[in-house]
Amino acid sequence: MMELRPYQEAAVAAVYQHLSERDDNPCVVIPTGGGKGVIVGRLCADVVQRWNGRILVLTHVKELVDQNATQAGRFLTHLLVGVNSAGLRRRDLDHPVIVAGIQSVYQKACDLGRFDIVLIDEAHLIPPDGEGMYQTFLRDARALNPRLRVIGLTATPFRLKDGSICAPEHILNHVCYEVGVKELIRDGFLSPLVSKAGKAKADTNGLHVRGGEFIPDEVEHLMDDDGLVRAACAEIAEQTRSRKACLIFAAGVQHAEHVSATLASAVGAEVACIFGHTPDGERDRMVAQFKKGDLRYLVNVGVLTTGFDAPQVDCVALLRPTMSPGLYYQMVGRGFRLAPGKDDCLVLDFGGNVLRHGPVDALAIKDPNERDGGAAPAKECPQCQAVIAAGFAACPQCGFVFPPPEREKHEREASAAGVLSGQVTTADHQVRAVFYAIHQKRGAPPETPKTLRVEYEVGIGQVHKEWVCFEHVGYARGKAEAWWRARSRDPVPATAAEACSLASDGALAATTQITVRSVAGEDFERIIGHQIGPIPVPRQPGEDRDEPMPQFASASSLDDEPPF
Repeated sequence: MMELRPYQEAAVAAVYQHLSERDDNPCVVIPTGGGKGVIVGRLCADVVQRWNGRILVLTHVKELVDQNATQAGRFLTHLLVGVNSAGLRRRDLDHPVIVAGIQSVYQKACDLGRFDIVLIDEAHLIPPDGEGMYQTFLRDARALNPRLRVIGLTATPFRLKDGSICAPEHILNHVCYEVGVKELIRDGFLSPLVSKAGKAKADTNGLHVRGGEFIPDEVEHLMDDDGLVRAACAEIAEQTRSRKACLIFAAGVQHAEHVSATLASAVGAEVACIFGHTPDGERDRMVAQFKKGDLRYLVNVGVLTTGFDAPQVDCVALLRPTMSPGLYYQMVGRGFRLAPGKDDCLVLDFGGNVLRHGPVDALAIKDPNERDGGAAPAKECPQCQAVIAAGFAACPQCGFVFPPPEREKHEREASAAGVLSGQVTTADHQVRAVFYAIHQKRGAPPETPKTLRVEYEVGIGQVHKEWVCFEHVGYARGKAEAWWRARSRDPVPATAAEACSLASDGALAATTQITVRSVAGEDFERIIGHQIGPIPVPRQPGEDRDEPMPQFASASSLDDEPPF
């Protein structure tokens, strides 16, 4: 039997433990590209061979039906695996394993007969209530077997309008096993993702929302602006010179055709389009060319988000904004799979999706009953371009005051925000001026140790800060002493007030450049390097220094929270 990866074995074991210890229905969460199909095959084989049972695998697109049937056949003989899918032109009814499209069987539970297990792939598509196809089928299937158990598999255990797919009143009730994107990348089972800043991004401020998602016609009208299309295609052409397979998500048919023509001109190569109405034969031909490497650029409109397995995809371009964290995840997830010669997958986001939803391995999913009007988990300061937590009323880097939420606008420049939490970027900045102040933590008692706040102005209104802890003890005090000795020959001050006074009197060497480190998913940037000028000669008693006194802020500040 085929050997499973450790996390796949753990997932299967968790399913069995749940089924034996609880009376409700479990769900397994595995990232896109993490091998859910192998888990499907193993579960099918166990149900048939270990327990002499019968299992139905349900999903919603023919590609996944075909993939799951293939996986089941790798663990069992194909004679035991039937397929029921109109798209695949098969109507099998009596095999121990049936892999089916829900559209083909939701009214035919009695024809298919009794099952012990129903396994639902892409389980986030199950409606939590109402007369949906899954609900209709399961109601009839339980009439044949009241002890029927349901297992869910998904990469995104939530729905845009309804929140978590697992709840006591839903079909699926409990996540029995979950492994994250970051863990699988770390362990070498998924491809790393990298993101690049762009030169053009749509302003989605004017878009309206219906049913929890941007209105499609408005999105296409916004994204199909000729200037935006040209700028985005120019950047895609520039960024993908060394990429082998670029998958592009467009906002509509007209937009896709516009992008295809413009990009083909920019790259001097064929760019193909796939739509929902593309004939099956033509679609299969283009996908085959793309997978073989004969076609580098493939544009689609909402048809290659799930069930599309092309491991060589090493660039995903998001030319559409979405309010759905699940759709955002599914689009980016097309680049998760490993392939020979593939080092990583580049994500180019022209719709503000990374800022809107956060890093793809740490999506900010809220309970729909607790939503606050659609506030983003991150935002970009229009003054200094810092990516910060959405809760800030003022930018902690430069002090820019954000307008009220209902007037807040998305910036017109694509974000460089990390598409994976923990993704690190560094940048060097020339320092224009340095300011000093005594900092006291907001709400702290008067006896709480104060710090020296140092602000480096690197552009008009753009400031980076650090805090030096002269009044602390241990490691923090040691760092403060080293910081001071690198800049001054004066004795290390004992208090923040003394340090501020000496700094204002020219005791410190000038800082000419700083290196700033940003980590996606974290609220604060950190200064990790300095270039420092000559250290001043200590002043003799009664002697003025030659260096001009630097500017410094007020002696105390209660408005900034230090990042430690």
